[in-house]
Amino acid sequence: MNKVFLNNDIINADKAKVSVSDAGLLYGMGLFETMRACNGVVFEMDAHLDRLLDSAKKLSVGNTYDSEFIAEAVNKTLEANKLKDARLRLTITGGSASTDQDEPKPTLLITATEFKPYPPEYYKKGVMVVLCPYKQNASDPVYGNKTTSYMSRMLGLKFVHQNKAAEAIWFTTDNRLAEGCISNVFVVKDSEVLTPPTNTPVLPGIARKTVMKLAEQSAIRCSEKDLTINDLLDADEVFLTNVIMQVMPVTKVEKHDIGGGKVGPVTRELQKRFDDFVKKSCGVQDEGQ
Repeated sequence: MNKVFLNNDIINADKAKVSVSDAGLLYGMGLFETMRACNGVVFEMDAHLDRLLDSAKKLSVGNTYDSEFIAEAVNKTLEANKLKDARLRLTITGGSASTDQDEPKPTLLITATEFKPYPPEYYKKGVMVVLCPYKQNASDPVYGNKTTSYMSRMLGLKFVHQNKAAEAIWFTTDNRLAEGCISNVFVVKDSEVLTPPTNTPVLPGIARKTVMKLAEQSAIRCSEKDLTINDLLDADEVFLTNVIMQVMPVTKVEKHDIGGGKVGPVTRELQKRFDDFVKKSCGVQDEGQ
C-alpha cells in the first residue's frame, strides 16, 4: 500500500483525507513542487523548498511549516515507500477556507511514486511540440509561481495529447515566447543558448537554473532574452527542461523541422552534463569506480 505524508503523519494513501473547506480544493489556493529522488536523495531539494516558501509568502498562501520540517517529511515519505528512485509531489494549501477559523492550519501533502523516465527514443531523436492556442498574461499574479491553479495547463496538455505531441509552447499576450505547459524552453542560435527571462513571466525552473549553471561551467554562452516565434522557428536547436525530463531535445515544431530534424551538439552536451550532475549530486558512483 502506497503511503503519503499528510500534515504531521505518514498514513496509507487510501486513508488520506482533506477537509471539504480546504482552500486548495475550493479555490486553487495552493502551491506544489514536483521533485525527483535519485539514489534515495532528492535532487536540489533546497532549491525546490526555497521556491515553494518564497511563492507562499508572495501569494499569501498561509504556511506555518519551515523548510527543515518539510525536508524531513519528504525523506520520511521516501523511506515509508521504500523508494530510492522516485517522483515526488509536494503540495501545500492555505488550509480551511472557513471564516470560523482565525488562523487556519495549512494542509501539507507529500506523495512518492516509482520514478518512470521518458522513453529513451525522445532523447535520441527529439520530440515534436505544438504551439499552445492559449496565451499567458504577464499581469496575472500567479504566473512565475507553481500554483495548484492548473486548469489552463491541463487544457494545454489535453491539446498536446490530441495532437500526439510531447509538449505545447506558450506565448504571452504580447507574443513573446514563454514556456511549456510543464517545462522551460531554450533555443540555441549560433552556439548561444537563449531562454526567456523570468519576468516574462515564466516559472524559475530548478532544471532551468541548473542548465544555465552547467552552460556557464562549460563555456557555452547562455543568456536570458525576450524571444518570439521567429526565434523559435529559426533556432539551430531547441530543448525543454524540468527535473523529470532533464534536457529534452525538440526536433519539430508542428510541421517545421528544427536543426534538420536532428538533435544538435549543444543539446547533446547539456544532456550529458545534466545527467552527470544529477548523479554526482545524489551520490551515484560511476560504474568504472
